[in-house]
Amino acid sequence: MGSTAVQLASKIRLGLNIGNTMEAIGGETAWGNPRITEAMIKAAKADGFNAIRLPVAWDQYANQQTGKIDQAWMDRVKQVVKYCVDNQMYVLLNIHWDGGWLENNVVPDKQIAVNQKQKAFWTQIATQMRDFDEHLMFAGANEPAVKTADQMPVLMSYHQTFIDAVRATGGKNAYRVLVVQGPSVDIDKSATMWTAMPTDTVSNKLMYEVHFYPWQFTLLDKDEWYGNAFYYWGKDNHSTTDTAHNPDKQEEAYVDQQFSSIRQQFVDKGIPVVLGEYAAMLRTNLTGDALALHKKSRVYYINYVTKSAVANGVLPFYWDVGGLIDRGNDNAVLDPNLLDALVKGATP
Repeated sequence: MGSTAVQLASKIRLGLNIGNTMEAIGGETAWGNPRITEAMIKAAKADGFNAIRLPVAWDQYANQQTGKIDQAWMDRVKQVVKYCVDNQMYVLLNIHWDGGWLENNVVPDKQIAVNQKQKAFWTQIATQMRDFDEHLMFAGANEPAVKTADQMPVLMSYHQTFIDAVRATGGKNAYRVLVVQGPSVDIDKSATMWTAMPTDTVSNKLMYEVHFYPWQFTLLDKDEWYGNAFYYWGKDNHSTTDTAHNPDKQEEAYVDQQFSSIRQQFVDKGIPVVLGEYAAMLRTNLTGDALALHKKSRVYYINYVTKSAVANGVLPFYWDVGGLIDRGNDNAVLDPNLLDALVKGATP
C-alpha cells in the first residue's frame, strides 16, 4: 500500500470500463451482457489494458430498512475484483448510478439520508474488500448531478462521508487510494465550482475524476432545435456532401484545452485525475461513404482524446458496454481499429 496517488497513477496506462453489467438494474446480465469471467479480464489485459473500472449497483441488493447489502452480491463483486488483482490489473470500484439515490439527490433536504446510506454502504464495501492491495481503488460516486455552486457543500459532505467511512475500516483501507468526483464530473464545472479536496487522515492518497462526452458528436442521437448531431470529427474528416452534420465546435483544440485545464487545476498540483469515462456512439443510421467517414472520425476522435488525456497526465478509462470486446464470444475484439486507436493513444 506504499504508493502515493501520484505514484499509483504513473502505473496506470489504459483503463477499460466493464459497463452495463454489474451496475445493471435487475442483475448482472439484465442489460444484455454475460457475467464477468476471469477470461474476460485476461483478454482485456492481452488487448493492452492494465486497469478496469468496475461500475457497480448496491442499493438494489440492500435491505432498505437496515442498509445491509446482500452477502451473495458482495461475494460476487469481490470475486470479480479478485479476477483483476490476481492478473495484476488495477481496478477502480465504485457506487455507480444505482437508481440515482446519491447522484440525483445532491440537495440539502436529502443530505442527511444520503450520507447515512453512503456511510452504511462504504463501511460494508470497504470492510469486505479490505485485504486487497493497492491494485484496488475505491470511487465514492459516479456522476453526481451538480449544476450550481449551492450544491457543492452537499456534494463535499458525500465525499467526506465516503473517505471517513473507508478509512475507519482500517487495515489496508487506511492507506488505499480513493477517488472523488467533480460536479457532474464536468471539466468546466470543476474549474468554476471545485475549490479544495476533502480532508483525509493520510496524505497524498486522493484522485479526482471527470468524464468527457462532447454531446453532439458522442451521444446526441438525432438533430435537435439547438443543433444537429455531429457525425464527423477532426480536421481531415469533414464531409463535403453531408455538411449539416459536420462539427462547428469541440474539435481538436477544444479537447486539448479541456485536458490542459484539468491538468493545471489538479495534476500540476499533485492530484492525479481519472478520466473515468469517454466514448463515442456508432451512428448505425449511416451507410456507404457517410458511414465510412463516420467510422474514421470515431477512431480518430478516440485516439485523439486518449492521446491528449495522457499528454496532460490524465488516466483514460474507455467506456465499453460490449461493442469493443465481444464478451460472449471468446472475448474477440469486435473493432480492431478502435482498439488500435486506444492502445496507440495511450502509448507515449
